[in-house]
Amino acid sequence: MTSRIQRRLLEKENARQPSALVKVHRHEWPGFQPPTIIEVWRARSFLVQIHTETEGYERMSVSRTTYNGDSWVDQLTWDELMQLKRECGRGDRDAFEVYPADRDIVNVANMRHLFFPPGRQTFKWCRP
Repeated sequence: MTSRIQRRLLEKENARQPSALVKVHRHEWPGFQPPTIIEVWRARSFLVQIHTETEGYERMSVSRTTYNGDSWVDQLTWDELMQLKRECGRGDRDAFEVYPADRDIVNVANMRHLFFPPGRQTFKWCRP
């Protein structure tokens, strides 16, 4: 749970951020970060983290930067995910979301994950 003061400070910090993603320099990252994280991007409304995964994949984790007192605000649209994908330099790459089997669900935050395979995918629906 966050206090009203913490939420107001977050709102002020969000207002100082640009509307489009900008890369956060590594020396500005918090002290603890997962060992797989390779990039952090920030905008007024979004936080994006890029992770390395096995077999040449990358994972883009996206969350909103607004906290409603109980949880991070949800409801990321397809258009927003596509725009964020472009803004962090991956607009030319295929990406997909995974909806895991019930036994594998990890749901600890309102966060979406796009996975970037190492090559172009042929199973996608696309223009001829």
